Amino acid sequence: MTPATTPWRAVAVVLTGAFMAILDSFIVIVAGPSIKADLHIGDGPLQWVLAGYQLTYAVLLITGGRLGDLYGRRRVLLFGTGAFTVASVVCAMADGAAALIAARLVQGLGAALMLPQTYAFLTVLVPDRDRHRAFGVLGMVMGLAAVAGQLAGGLLIGSDVLGSGWRSVFWINVPIGLATLGLAARWLPESTAPRARRLDLPGVTVLSAALTLVAFPLIQGRQAGWPGWVWACLAASPPCLAAFAVLERRIAARGGDPLVRIGLFRTRSFSVGLVLVLLLYTVVTSYYLVLSVSLQDGLGLSALGAGLVYTPSAVAFFLFSLLAGRLVPVHGHRVLKAGAIVLTLGYAATAALLLGGAPFTPAVVVPTLVLQSAGGGLVITPSLNTVLSRISPDDAGVASGALSTAQQLGGALGVAVIGAVFFGSFAPASHGRASAAGHALAMASLATCAAAAAATVLVFLLRGPSRAAAPQPERPAEPATAREPGR
Repeated sequence: MTPATTPWRAVAVVLTGAFMAILDSFIVIVAGPSIKADLHIGDGPLQWVLAGYQLTYAVLLITGGRLGDLYGRRRVLLFGTGAFTVASVVCAMADGAAALIAARLVQGLGAALMLPQTYAFLTVLVPDRDRHRAFGVLGMVMGLAAVAGQLAGGLLIGSDVLGSGWRSVFWINVPIGLATLGLAARWLPESTAPRARRLDLPGVTVLSAALTLVAFPLIQGRQAGWPGWVWACLAASPPCLAAFAVLERRIAARGGDPLVRIGLFRTRSFSVGLVLVLLLYTVVTSYYLVLSVSLQDGLGLSALGAGLVYTPSAVAFFLFSLLAGRLVPVHGHRVLKAGAIVLTLGYAATAALLLGGAPFTPAVVVPTLVLQSAGGGLVITPSLNTVLSRISPDDAGVASGALSTAQQLGGALGVAVIGAVFFGSFAPASHGRASAAGHALAMASLATCAAAAAATVLVFLLRGPSRAAAPQPERPAEPATAREPGR
């Protein structure tokens, strides 16, 4: 059952795994040019070095969550962390594109096994009174991982530790992974879903195909120039998802154990919340990309210099994530509403300044970036808890996988759509690089503002998290398999 007190050491362990998985998504982007030059590879293989991780990561998250339900969340977390760490070693030692791409695919698999267990553990281990705080810390960790990826990548490559160059961005995962393995084995209790019996292999196959038909064209489409196969894949994904829903209903009707209980999506806070999370990560992930390109290609800053520009916004996200954990139990859903409005205003302010004639300089954009992050800290971190707040331990793993999938697909969608707006508006040959980057960032800010406004509407439609004083729904007890390691 849910412990009477929060096991903060166990929470810290699962947050470390989440930090490592998210850090890797961003740190390798910085290393891309160095990898390309050192291995003498073209744009196509380099794109797969970057996208291979995202693909297996996005497609296998729901399956990873279900495996935790079935075989133990601690066990699956350990396996995923081990696979991720070993794959990081292979990446660091790779002497060609093929080995590096293969290892990146395995890294994505490891991350897909790790991250859903983070959400599931926070759901089943943390009492209701502390859950807002725990998810606030998770949101803070995720935001810091994204920014730290840019900073750490620039520092590691620039310092060229022991002549390792770009390989250091993979070596850095090894001590983190080993520490996570040791601490997880010592401090994490085992936990399974009470009535999970076996893995639904037909469901895994059909769902993986459906998600691949969505994720792959979103990841590859812009670089490929949006050819016909991209649209064919996207058109094929809804029928495939519909076939998955039919399959799962039939398995449940005959008393089987479906990969996803379709009735889960009848919970309004869950279904609406998933779309909300998808939109929020459409906004956040894409904006980091276009901002990084604007600062480096437009203003000529280094990766480290660009990272320092948005460090103030990272600090703001950190502080307001923690603040959200304290405000939501007292003020409830109003905190999310305020955060969504501030987030939208932050992007609107960036667009208004740059389109209004202000020069594109760090001094101009940093205040609006801080405003964006303040709103993001107030809405993104509580939204994670809102999606999972009414989920029973039976569904914790698969619901966590669905939440993680929404984050990844949102990021891919944002990079595709917001990226298309940005690169379509970036014309340095006509306006000069700084002016062109400022104009493109303004247009991307308008598109991002529209997505944030849509997310704000969903926040107002969403049944929000309860205040601390409100009665909490009774949670089904965890099974007897939940135990401290070594007992």
